[in-house]
Amino acid sequence: MILVTGGTGLVGAHLLLHLIENGESVRAIYRNIDSIQKTKSLFSQYNKEPLFNKIEWMKGDIIDVPSLEIAFEKIEYVYHCAALISFEPNDEDLLRKINIEGTANIVNFCIAKNVQKLCFVSSIAALGDLKENEKIITEDTEWNPEKPHSDYAISKYGAEMEIWRGQQEGVNAVIVNPGMIIGPGFLDQGSGKLIKNVQNGMPFYTTGTTGYIAVTDVVKVMVGLINRETKNERYILISENIVYRDFFNSIAMAKKIKKPSIYLSPLMMKILWRMDWVISTLFRKRRFLVRASAKASYSKKLYSNEKIKNALNMEFLDIHQYIMANANL
Repeated sequence: MILVTGGTGLVGAHLLLHLIENGESVRAIYRNIDSIQKTKSLFSQYNKEPLFNKIEWMKGDIIDVPSLEIAFEKIEYVYHCAALISFEPNDEDLLRKINIEGTANIVNFCIAKNVQKLCFVSSIAALGDLKENEKIITEDTEWNPEKPHSDYAISKYGAEMEIWRGQQEGVNAVIVNPGMIIGPGFLDQGSGKLIKNVQNGMPFYTTGTTGYIAVTDVVKVMVGLINRETKNERYILISENIVYRDFFNSIAMAKKIKKPSIYLSPLMMKILWRMDWVISTLFRKRRFLVRASAKASYSKKLYSNEKIKNALNMEFLDIHQYIMANANL
């Protein structure tokens, strides 16, 4: 039996579909019944709705230990996809609780229940910081605690520390660090928010760079790694490094709408996030643009996917072609 956490999110839902299609026995935990509908809608989007009923759903939460005690019964493999993605400064405590404490709980149950293997979905945000003579981020790039990191990045890095702890205590685990994950069905989270903004006529673009990957490739890699003898390793998952402007343009072309045409310079982004801070402080509203997001919009980070390509002989989908072929993103 396989346990999937985060089955009501982009990666988890696609993972559930892949596992069920391949005849696996799968259990997924959920926090509230409404969230399951997102996964059911995704199955319908792929014309696979009958397969949805083969999932064993169990109410639970990664920060609720008693619920995990039940969820882990007879589990052999675990895909830990559940996480909070937020760059809102006020969510610092919640990020640490869900992403670090929640992962610690998953690791502890993997130890207690003698789970055969654990696959953890981290993020490129948890990768290291380039030194002056380095140009591309790899799995071996060292994390520098003296460099500024978002609360989200710190929480995912802390979660990885829990995975490494579990490995020292006998858990066979692999970590994947995906870039910006592109896929249909979840416009309220992650890359879906960016896609939704472009769809709604966002006129602005920036020229920062980051790594992108199709959700189907993420799932393919995760299943490939858990079914091999590979353990105690981490892998960067990106198809390619793309400029934000080009990503936005691909979305606009796929949806046949106007491309963003107003360039926001780094200086303008700095002004905007400070203005947003003032407005949110005065009116007690959630942040629209935080410092970490503003900085990322013009940061030109490059990531290497050589390790996973060599490990699985992997060829990734072209992101621009994937967007054009999935205009319903």
